[in-house]
Amino acid sequence: MSLRKLRALVLGQDEPIDNIYATLTASGVPVASADCRTCPNPCDDGHAEYPRRFSIDMTSELLGSVKPFRRQILISTGKSDWEREITDEQGSLAAFVSQTQPPKLPDTPPPISIDLDSEKILPPVPGVFSSADSTRLSILNGSHKTVCADELETVLVLPDYTMVVGVPPTLDGAKELWRTALDAKLPRMGLTEETSSFQTWLIPYTVVIMLCSHKRRDNRCAIAAPKLEQAFIKSLETRGWTVDTQLEHIVEPPLERFSGSPDDKAIHITDELKAISGAKKALILRNSHMGGHKYAGNCIIYTPQGSSVWYGRVTTHEIESIVVNTIEGGLVLPPLLRGGMDLCRPGCPTLHDW
Repeated sequence: MSLRKLRALVLGQDEPIDNIYATLTASGVPVASADCRTCPNPCDDGHAEYPRRFSIDMTSELLGSVKPFRRQILISTGKSDWEREITDEQGSLAAFVSQTQPPKLPDTPPPISIDLDSEKILPPVPGVFSSADSTRLSILNGSHKTVCADELETVLVLPDYTMVVGVPPTLDGAKELWRTALDAKLPRMGLTEETSSFQTWLIPYTVVIMLCSHKRRDNRCAIAAPKLEQAFIKSLETRGWTVDTQLEHIVEPPLERFSGSPDDKAIHITDELKAISGAKKALILRNSHMGGHKYAGNCIIYTPQGSSVWYGRVTTHEIESIVVNTIEGGLVLPPLLRGGMDLCRPGCPTLHDW
């Protein structure tokens, strides 16, 4: 192999990915070989269609169209559409959190994997990253209503899989949220000695499904989200799942009441997350612009294990396959994959393994 080709392979440059299934599998990403679409084409199963003028980008490379981040938050608003730039909305928690962040640092390049048995260098997969690859915070508004007083917000923190309750939409509230839950230096789920006036619970759902519905950024997302939401609800409920579109079923006690050393606390929380992962409860939320509206419908799937799967070009025809293969089976559907966090799980047959 030439030096140029070796460099391109290592850096993921110039050379096209001929076999996305093989590339993902070689990098330890559990993939499904199943079709994304389970119904005939043309469909006779009654799936809701997008309008004829619903035009999306079908030529650009889908995989690699997401940016790495350390954490992503969803702030309670009770809405499904927002100002075009949510961090510019005066007096909003999104704006205050944006002001609280320190200067952004360069992202860490994805690590180069080496198969020690064959000494084969495996290229990093575009768009597939670890939470340790970046210090960036992704700030989104969510459609969920707060579970506390109206003037205080409920913030979902992912991939930590926690919900922080009682955050005031003020600069001081944003600073405390950053210090106790969002700082990139904090371990997952804020397992730290930091004290806070907020209470934090584990998100009591087996899966969190996020659908971009931000009409003021792009009407295609506003068209896609409700259709996808209904398709997810129908598919999941048919398979025996409980589906919520608002936060319910808060698990007691809050994390602050867990006693013991940090290691004991981590073990206890992992046990709680394992119990949640087998409960067959889904939370579907609509969210503000997360990038790539030209690939609508856009969908992010988070699991208690800390993985997130970003899908694009999703229609109602693919929902059944996503439910069966990804949500229940823990396998990624490569043709829909934009990227994701902590998808590389060497030795694990699915994303659901611990």
